[in-house]
Amino acid sequence: MNNLEIRLAVKDNGLHLWQLADHLGMTDSTLSRKLRKELSPAEQQRYLSAVRQLAAQLKAGEAYAENENH
Repeated sequence: MNNLEIRLAVKDNGLHLWQLADHLGMTDSTLSRKLRKELSPAEQQRYLSAVRQLAAQLKAGEAYAENENH
């Protein structure tokens, strides 16, 4: 499968591809089409960086929600 590292990073961080697409400023169908062929190393790093940013935002939101409930 092409771009497996990106796909696994999205899954392992509890995200969806549509969230990554939105963060990158594209539609989910465009992202899916791009992921069909192996991306350049620079593109892969850009996408993985976006996954890390989204994961951090998700964790920060969860921490905020936990603090609000206490």
